[in-house]
Amino acid sequence: MNDTTDNAAPNGLVDHPDGKRRCWWPGFDPLYVTYHDTEWGVPEFDDRALFEKLILDGFQAGLSWITILRRREGFREAFAGFNPEVIVRFDEAKRAALMEDTRIIRNRAKIEGTVKSARAWLDIMENGGFSRFLWDIAGGRPHQSNLRSRAEVQAETETSRRMSKALKAAGFTFCGPTITYAFMQAVGMVNDHLVGCYRHAECAELADHMPEGFR
Repeated sequence: MNDTTDNAAPNGLVDHPDGKRRCWWPGFDPLYVTYHDTEWGVPEFDDRALFEKLILDGFQAGLSWITILRRREGFREAFAGFNPEVIVRFDEAKRAALMEDTRIIRNRAKIEGTVKSARAWLDIMENGGFSRFLWDIAGGRPHQSNLRSRAEVQAETETSRRMSKALKAAGFTFCGPTITYAFMQAVGMVNDHLVGCYRHAECAELADHMPEGFR
């Protein structure tokens, strides 16, 4: 996360009016704070939910996540609920319509890439599943970074580089190592909430409640 707030302490923590101390990046935007509190860093294992998040992170490239977050429902409607089985059938007329759809980020390469990535997702689903594919690369369980300041947050890691390479080899697009690391943070493969953030401990506890087959 690269978002900033002028009210952050040097270590990257922000005290909110509700008495909770949070990471700096959502600032005080209610939508962003809710995302920080309820989604970011929570381990995700659903194949389609992981596909959606990876695609949206690709669309985010060059933008702030709040820009995508404010358009997320529009993206879901435009991309058929991020159902890869539907997306792979998007013809030229549908793709052209998406380029006129103001609910999303209108980028031809990323729209075309989403269709290509949907095909790759379907192939992976026939060979063990997308969630298993990603979590195996991530080490099988959430990594606890235990970061104590925003200066310690990395843009990419060796694991995100491996994930990027594997996704590209499978046919995915817009999945460089910086994008994949942001994705890993968001879907709880790594707990990068700062130690002083109230969500750090809560997300760490979730690592002890992995679903069957991921323990």
